[in-house]
Amino acid sequence: MNFSHFFIDRPIFAMALSAVIVLAGAVAYLTLPVAQYPDIAPPTVQISASYPGADPEVLAETVAAPIEEQVNGVENMLYMSSQMTSNGSVTITVTFSLGTDIDTAQVLVQNRVSIALPRLPQEVQQLGVTTQKQSPNLMMVVHLLSPDNTYGQEYVSNYALIQVRDPLSRLHGVGNVQIFGQRD
Repeated sequence: MNFSHFFIDRPIFAMALSAVIVLAGAVAYLTLPVAQYPDIAPPTVQISASYPGADPEVLAETVAAPIEEQVNGVENMLYMSSQMTSNGSVTITVTFSLGTDIDTAQVLVQNRVSIALPRLPQEVQQLGVTTQKQSPNLMMVVHLLSPDNTYGQEYVSNYALIQVRDPLSRLHGVGNVQIFGQRD
């Protein structure tokens, strides 16, 4: 006898069984944890430093290496990546596992950076090393433009800097506001 014939020959049993499955699914749905915007990208903390006049090789040896030695192994860290530019800027991005509290991670990284600070060149210490939480993805992009081109790009850029950036930064949940193509 075929398995499907059992349910074909007993339609009331098949309907009762399907009703039980639907009810069990409804109960399970109500107990499942659901997030409106689940974490997809891992949280990151960005360390920035500046050593004016240094080339990328010097930056890697004197600035990035001491910081990376101290930050390596911080709790819940997955990996880190470094970027050095020819204008003397160093950016180290520390990526953490999903579910890590980004505020705690920032404090832990800041503590490790402060341990490495005495080993950095004096110029870097004077300019400071910043540590900030960073989201690897853009949550919102706002375009500002002048209707009928009544205002130039410099005016719109300065308007965004003076009138838009600070109010957006103060909104709950906004970590950082970045202006692309800023013109002073």
